[in-house]
Amino acid sequence: MLEAMIDQLGDSTVMMLAGLIVGLIFGAAAQHSRFCLRAAIAETAGRHFGAKLAIWLLAFASAVMFVQGAISFDYLDVTDARQLAATGSMSGAIIGGLMFGIGMILARGCASRLLVLSATGNLRAVITGLVLTLVAQASLRGFLAPTREQVGSLWLVEGGEARSLLELFGLNSTLAAIVSLVVMLVAFWLARSKQVRWSHAVGAVIVGFAVGLGWIFTYQIAQVSFEPISVQSVSFTGPSTDTLMALVNERDVVLTFGLGLVPGVFLGSALMALLTGEFEVQRFGPETRMEYYLLGAFFMGFGSMLAGGCAVGAGVTGGAVFAVTAWVAIFSMWMGGLMTHWFMERSAKA
Repeated sequence: MLEAMIDQLGDSTVMMLAGLIVGLIFGAAAQHSRFCLRAAIAETAGRHFGAKLAIWLLAFASAVMFVQGAISFDYLDVTDARQLAATGSMSGAIIGGLMFGIGMILARGCASRLLVLSATGNLRAVITGLVLTLVAQASLRGFLAPTREQVGSLWLVEGGEARSLLELFGLNSTLAAIVSLVVMLVAFWLARSKQVRWSHAVGAVIVGFAVGLGWIFTYQIAQVSFEPISVQSVSFTGPSTDTLMALVNERDVVLTFGLGLVPGVFLGSALMALLTGEFEVQRFGPETRMEYYLLGAFFMGFGSMLAGGCAVGAGVTGGAVFAVTAWVAIFSMWMGGLMTHWFMERSAKA
């Protein structure tokens, strides 16, 4: 079937359609489940392990389970994925992760959450997301790129086995899938004990499923394509910058997975918000300090490019294939977020 579609539509169009499908699923599920790393960190910082943490754990564990399960059944091979095959940066994962975590708290949402909220009428998220995207582009190819490269080169790790946690610890995909299933069941129990609606819990699992689907789609397309296809899945800062630059700087847009993913997430989230009556225009007000949002956008834009992705791209998508830099990055995001939340709470009480 894929071969026929590629013959008829072309590789790039099929990749874009795959991104669109994955984006629609991810956007609708993320909107309905309230999937948000920032919310989980804020809840944990208050020494309360509740609904928001359960939702994030469900999404993360299900992503690992679906990806590693697909590898176990030979539907997927991530050996050549950028997160594992290319040289990685541990210094970038640590410093970029910390910066992203700080920015996420200041802006009240990570890159994926800002995109999802933008589709529900949140104008704060629209402005913050645009600034984040511009800073990410400047960090990738603009005046911030030399600084990013210098910091990223401080501590490098070779691609291949040295970058895979499973290889480093002598584990296999089947065991990883089983352990992640157990974690997912524990997260389900936590969610239900905190009165999380069944539909929200299932939505969080579908978020993880979308990540796995992205990996499987792109791998299967790469297997039958005559063109070199990058095996990838859900990520936001890189695809968002590519989408923005394609719209404002290119007459002939090159279709890619990311170019379908970003509009797909926006559309999926918007449709879910309209169906559930949650679409509402929200603006900056006296109680929302715009400078925090803009500063947070800067930290996330630079930090995500340094860390190799956002909370979803590096943390969930990269974490699901057990890239060591991805796990270091998501841990650093947690630490940066926790420290910033504690600092802001203490400053507010002083």
